[in-house]
Amino acid sequence: MQLTVLITGANRGIGLALSHYYDSLGAKVIAVCRTSSQELTRLGGEIIDDIDVTSISSMEKLKQTLSGRTIDILINNAGILRSQSLGNLDMALVLEQFETNTMGPLLVVCALKDNLTKGSKVAFITSRMGSIEDNTSGGSYGYRMSKCALNAAGKSLAIDLKPQGIAVALLHPGYVKTEMVNFGGLISAQDSAKKLACRIENLSLENTGTFWHANGEVLPW
Repeated sequence: MQLTVLITGANRGIGLALSHYYDSLGAKVIAVCRTSSQELTRLGGEIIDDIDVTSISSMEKLKQTLSGRTIDILINNAGILRSQSLGNLDMALVLEQFETNTMGPLLVVCALKDNLTKGSKVAFITSRMGSIEDNTSGGSYGYRMSKCALNAAGKSLAIDLKPQGIAVALLHPGYVKTEMVNFGGLISAQDSAKKLACRIENLSLENTGTFWHANGEVLPW
């Protein structure tokens, strides 16, 4: 049976790489983004654009567009990074990261919860920068805080969705060469996508709610 995979932030970077990867497996990819890209359009799959994960009206549009359809894998990938240190804290940027990185993925799940059925899987592309124990370098206040809060939300969702047979994973993609980090990462988006897909493949109700590195390492909270 053909899998249906919905990916947010699918127009570039890791989201685009995940879209290509699942398409190559023969899955039905639903690519969700604010604005499509030439690369995403060339993929030829279903695109739902003009979606802002922080917008209630966008979530209503997404819900109506997908009404009655089953989503086998929901990948919450959309996110932002705003560089900040203690000396240049801008609380508006901190809030922006919370709205996109934390509230956005939660809104997406709430909007699409009726599309999830027994056996569906939900993946959050988070970051090890959201780990409190792993923080040895400080800084990046808004980003770290937003990803830490996302991890907390994901853990709660894992507990709440388990009785419905839906598993949840919190996944660190690695330090990926994307526009978000000015392409200064260590691995390609394509390599990261393959590893993330492997983690999702191995996700089950037995290990739901786990915080993983894409390479399979379990990360500390």
